[in-house]
Amino acid sequence: MKNFFFGFFIACLALISFQNPAQAVPDLNNGSNIFTANCSACHAGGNNVIMPEKTLKKDALATNQMNSISAITYQVTNGKNAMPAFGGRLSEPDIEDVANFVLSQADKGWD
Repeated sequence: MKNFFFGFFIACLALISFQNPAQAVPDLNNGSNIFTANCSACHAGGNNVIMPEKTLKKDALATNQMNSISAITYQVTNGKNAMPAFGGRLSEPDIEDVANFVLSQADKGWD
């Protein structure tokens, strides 16, 4: 009987862990590497060589409603205007890491 309850307890824990997976912790180092390899040609230093008014600076991100992880991941995944879509080239975790990196750099003023 003791083994039954122990097994039942372990099974319940396993089910709970699968139904409520923990949010992945963003990897800012990976985000930096992905940014350097895929984004820096147009967005070095948080700038924008194609559309200079649409930078990755904190105020511009807010003005353009791009100051959230979901907004940035959507744009990186799907592209918009002159920006190509990276959804077919980068994994979802890589795109989320890049979005977190962009917001962290915007908060720091792109040191």
